[in-house]
Amino acid sequence: MRKLMAFVPMLLAAVSAHAQHTYEAIVKDAETGQPLPGVTVIVSGTSLGAVSDLYGQVQLRGIPDGKQAIRFDYLGYASRTDTAVFPFAQNKPVVVLLSPAEGQGGHELEEVTVSATRSSRTIDNIPTRVEVIAGEELDEKANMKPGDIRLLLAESTGIQTQQTSATSGNSSIRIQGLDGKYTQMIRDGFPLYSGFSGGLGLLQIAPLDLQQVEVIKGSSSTLYGGGAIAGLVDLVSKRPTAERQFNFLLNGTSALGLDASAFYARKSGKTGTTVYAAYNHGTAYDPSDIGLTAIPEFDRFTLNPKLFLYFSDATTFYAGVNATVEKRLGGDLEYIKGNAGPDHSYFEENKTGRYSTQVELDHTLGEGEKLVLRNSISFYDRSIGLPAYRFSGAQLSTYSEANYSRNGNRADWVAGINFLSDRFREEKASEFPVRDYSYTTLGGFVQNTWNASREVSVETGIRGDYHNEFGFLFLPRISALWKINPRWSTRLGGGMGYQAPTVFTEDAERIQFRKVLPIDVGGTKAERSFGLNYDLNYRTGLFNDRGSFSLNQLFFYTRIRNPLLLEQTDDGNFRYNQTEGHLDTRGAETNVKITYGDFKLFLGYTLADVNEHQGDERIPLPLVSKHRLNNVLMYEVEETWKIGLEAYYFGKQKLSDGERGKSYWITGLMIEKIWERLSLFLNFENISDARQAKFDTIYTGDITSPVFRDIYAPMDGFVINGGLKIRL
Repeated sequence: MRKLMAFVPMLLAAVSAHAQHTYEAIVKDAETGQPLPGVTVIVSGTSLGAVSDLYGQVQLRGIPDGKQAIRFDYLGYASRTDTAVFPFAQNKPVVVLLSPAEGQGGHELEEVTVSATRSSRTIDNIPTRVEVIAGEELDEKANMKPGDIRLLLAESTGIQTQQTSATSGNSSIRIQGLDGKYTQMIRDGFPLYSGFSGGLGLLQIAPLDLQQVEVIKGSSSTLYGGGAIAGLVDLVSKRPTAERQFNFLLNGTSALGLDASAFYARKSGKTGTTVYAAYNHGTAYDPSDIGLTAIPEFDRFTLNPKLFLYFSDATTFYAGVNATVEKRLGGDLEYIKGNAGPDHSYFEENKTGRYSTQVELDHTLGEGEKLVLRNSISFYDRSIGLPAYRFSGAQLSTYSEANYSRNGNRADWVAGINFLSDRFREEKASEFPVRDYSYTTLGGFVQNTWNASREVSVETGIRGDYHNEFGFLFLPRISALWKINPRWSTRLGGGMGYQAPTVFTEDAERIQFRKVLPIDVGGTKAERSFGLNYDLNYRTGLFNDRGSFSLNQLFFYTRIRNPLLLEQTDDGNFRYNQTEGHLDTRGAETNVKITYGDFKLFLGYTLADVNEHQGDERIPLPLVSKHRLNNVLMYEVEETWKIGLEAYYFGKQKLSDGERGKSYWITGLMIEKIWERLSLFLNFENISDARQAKFDTIYTGDITSPVFRDIYAPMDGFVINGGLKIRL
């Protein structure tokens, strides 16, 4: 009897197991054939469900006998229900095609492939946290300031552009409150605008020929070397396609500015071409009537042609040339108008020439394997002129790299070596010591992105650099992504970075490098950093998929050992001193996106607490807005209208003179009417007319020899710009 009682449960379990079945499918986009990760698949009327992995594969277990309805749901795609009778004869996974939903009000899923991590993965499947400005968002921001990318970056959560000159508009980028020298900029894999060439960099990049902008916050030095302590900004250029692109943009401003640019791209057979050309003009502008320019007078010419050769399906080569020439004159408005005299003698003149070449060979070795060789040479010449003062010099930089990548089913690899050289030679104009330097760096790197499971992927990287002045530097990094379920995911990452010191920082730029002594390289260490980022993501559909909601909450911490700080000496000169303490930034970023029909609402908050630590003393870093708000509401009727409302809040900032700057709001309105080949746009920037001159002083002393205070608020105030875009 006991044996019979033991046998009955075993028999029931066997019958139950026999009645449970497995269903396998691969979910793809019906139009592109690309796998769709994160698709929710459920057996209707049961609690059985699963989520498709990175390759669109999904497996359901425990399905009971009989007719079952299997439902596929994915944000931005029409739901699909298939019926199957189990037992279900299945020798291979079923291919399920999902079609983009119609009438979803512009919140369809947009697959964005990121290039900064040198992976073929889309943004939702990369362990490293990457923010991307692409497509329509890039186009909208270009309407607001077509001549450069300052506004495009400054309107992103956690990023601040810092103006370093009151009269010339020179600016740098700050990520999470850290100085611009700690942010690395690259374009199409090539380092861009560092050292002496960084001072006017943001003012001389226009968005018309950009496909997307990628931002990695925190240390990201594995692939590109030192400099990416606060973060990395990757500018990705448009490439030629079989469909011709021929775009013109013409923009004028109420401050009498003018932007005229054109972009052409076409691939035909074995060759392709892109050409970007632009002319940007500024008129001396003084809205505060203080006699000094808020916008300088300037003329800038840019030409950037590229030639692409497609030797075969496996091999592509391209070569490009960049040339930018600019003359910029700010200062006393009467002086600029030609009315110079004893009472109108102050000016600040910048003349720059940027010239660079890029070549790249891309060869596919086999399925998922690729070899890339690239080289760039950059020459930058700049002179700064003020009354009784001149600073000028030339910077020559080169970059060479060879890398190998392999994308597999479970793991992606990239490994390579690169060589950087950076040399600056100052034109000697006085007995003051010149600030020359010559750096070379040889580096090697390996990065692996591994799918530990369907839900977890890990990215690890190591880099070793040998610097001719600062020796060997080791840079490890790790990031992990956990897709908890279709709605929740989280990332954790950290790494190390370093910065090779030069005199070219925001603090020195602010005083035009006057009386800034050379760095004692022999007695100076490279600045070293360690950083951590953790973020949590949530997204869901709203109102029967008429809308969507997404939330990203980021927490960050970066610590820089032995920071190099500019301090004034007893004899009036300025010297870089390396402290024994450290500099750190800690805080949080909150990003919310809500869509409904034709409306999109973006909400952002940044908390950045940046301090210098000397023993037990904690000193807040100047020119950091501890609290910032970003609010944008967009109304968009596809290919017909775009209307955007913006409101940005900047909290009080500590200034270098010990005072605290005022808090302020910046508001704006953008309208664009779109036809098939033509768009007309009108932008009202800074409607509230927030200007530092309205609520604080700009300088001390008299107008012939002004001593400028920190610039922490807009100088130009309310400006209207508008124009047209033509697509041929």
